[in-house]
Amino acid sequence: MQQKIHRLSSIRPSNQDTNPDSLQRSKTLNTDDRSRGQQILLQAQACYSAMSKFRADRQRNKRYNYGNQLSDIVTIDGVQMTEEEYIKKQGGVPFTNNLIRRLTRNIIGTYRQSATEPICNARDRNEQKQAETLTTILQYNLQLNNAPELNARSLEEFLISGLTAQKITFGWRGDRLDCWQDIIPPDNLILDPHMRDLRSWDCSLIGQIHDLPFSQICNQLAKSPENYNQLAKIYSQARNILAGTYSWEQFGYEHHTADTNFLLPHDPALCRVIEIWRKETKPRYHCYDPNSGQLFKIETSDLLPLVINENNRRLQAALQSSIPPEETPLIRYQYFIDSYWYFYYLSPMGDILLEGETPYLHKSHPYVFKAYPFIDGEIHAFVSDIIDQQRQINHLSSLNDLIMRSSSKGLLLVPRGSMGNLTEQQIANTWARPGGVLIVDPDRQGNLPHQISSSAVNIGINEALATQLKFLEDISGINNALQGKPNFSGESGSHAQIMAQNSTASIADTLETFNDFQTQIAYKTIKTIQQYYTTDKILNIVGQTADTTTLTPQKILTTEIDTSVNPGKKTPVYRALANDFYMALFQQQAINVEQLLQSVSDIPFADELLQSIRSQRQQAQQGQTPQNLPPQLIQQAQQTLPANPQATTQLQQIIKQ
Repeated sequence: MQQKIHRLSSIRPSNQDTNPDSLQRSKTLNTDDRSRGQQILLQAQACYSAMSKFRADRQRNKRYNYGNQLSDIVTIDGVQMTEEEYIKKQGGVPFTNNLIRRLTRNIIGTYRQSATEPICNARDRNEQKQAETLTTILQYNLQLNNAPELNARSLEEFLISGLTAQKITFGWRGDRLDCWQDIIPPDNLILDPHMRDLRSWDCSLIGQIHDLPFSQICNQLAKSPENYNQLAKIYSQARNILAGTYSWEQFGYEHHTADTNFLLPHDPALCRVIEIWRKETKPRYHCYDPNSGQLFKIETSDLLPLVINENNRRLQAALQSSIPPEETPLIRYQYFIDSYWYFYYLSPMGDILLEGETPYLHKSHPYVFKAYPFIDGEIHAFVSDIIDQQRQINHLSSLNDLIMRSSSKGLLLVPRGSMGNLTEQQIANTWARPGGVLIVDPDRQGNLPHQISSSAVNIGINEALATQLKFLEDISGINNALQGKPNFSGESGSHAQIMAQNSTASIADTLETFNDFQTQIAYKTIKTIQQYYTTDKILNIVGQTADTTTLTPQKILTTEIDTSVNPGKKTPVYRALANDFYMALFQQQAINVEQLLQSVSDIPFADELLQSIRSQRQQAQQGQTPQNLPPQLIQQAQQTLPANPQATTQLQQIIKQ
């Protein structure tokens, strides 16, 4: 039998399957951009669906944290109902004692009292001045974004769900162009389900679901009339619906009847945009220049003009200088497959609204997230550990209420033979009326009406409640000392302070993990600032007195910094130690009064006094007679100076002079 001959093109392996450039391979395999976008959507939807159990657990933890603790579904005789409905069906009164909320508030209060703040440190000590300038700029940006409030709410989300995320971007907000931080709701977050590294270094896909009005979509994505027409065509239905027509029943309360739909917005007046950041691959070259010690990478298309031609030039220059070829410092290069972050903005139909390689200096996505504890990729929130104890406490409280309502209280027994001509209602009204008189005749056995009142039978409910409350403290690690309660009568203040400090050890792991989350936010914020801030903006922040040679964009851009989260200057302990240190320096005449007033943080009149002293010096330099300090300022200074007699006397003499 003669074998059929096939075309070589039909049996040869396709080049598109072996192309190491994943982006070009995707464009070749798909006929148009919409089909390519649909493939990306399918991958993102699979990742989003893999988080469905996490979202369900988060909703349950959130309900328990905020007091809605009777919404779990139970099955009674084949009928599904909530626990609240079942209690009402049994004739009970559903109520809860929310203890979880108190515990989460205690942890958030402990975090707020610590008042940590990020600090920039230069790895090159010669560049510490630039690092200090970056610290000042970072403090400004955190104040602009109201970072303490953002971090407190992020910590609350971290305790409820075990996952918190923020996004750092640069752009316009109103009339202001700056670096911004935003909290990302975990229900809208898309994460790679194959991650196992607790540092999230193995993340290959991350994204977010946006539900925005059409005007805001155009504000962010429409860069030309063609872009606007494309967006209007895609979101024509949402554009023609008045925003806010379809809203939730109550402001601030979302109705979660089912898992969030990946493709459809909850409100048809809003436009859904799915933002995806995915790692793509492409061939590149690692290059090392021994002449300068620089290590860099280049595109394959840049090998000839940047490396080979440069090596040929160096060989010719070495030949003219009588340097042998083996002694010529040539650029060495090596082929490798590089991975980089690439972003897509997609419509629910797969339209690619915007795409491109990451524009950020840190060469990563703009998200920062932290999952806890993330052992084997699992997330276990703080609230989930104490739900069972909270349920048992609610159950015992309901049982105690049922027993108390079932016991007899003021039950009146009236022998029928002694009622005479009185009706049951007349006897009941007379008995309940204050000062009422009931005239009855005894029955034949001599029985008279009498009242029965019995206390509830003690079946150990109070002891069981006390045990569960103790379990709740032991499991959560939030004991009496951390809650500000005395451990015993007559406890000294120092002992209570030591116990409160030791009690934080049980939640130290949670707080330190969240501090690492803050450090990552600070690092990406600094990298974004280094990329987009200008010299004029930096001078407006740090002031004209700064060393302008350290504020050039080139130096700030190339300063490699490390960030750490340290105790802030707002804590009372920090202020007390700093003030004592500065007063000791002033007492030893190591600093003058101006430096003292600039450094001591809790003197209310420091700024006004410092301004008056500088004004006097300026008048003296101009040949004028300096005016005396205001008497009320001197009096205020004498009343509020630190309790150091010798330093106080010196400072008063300087003020009078």
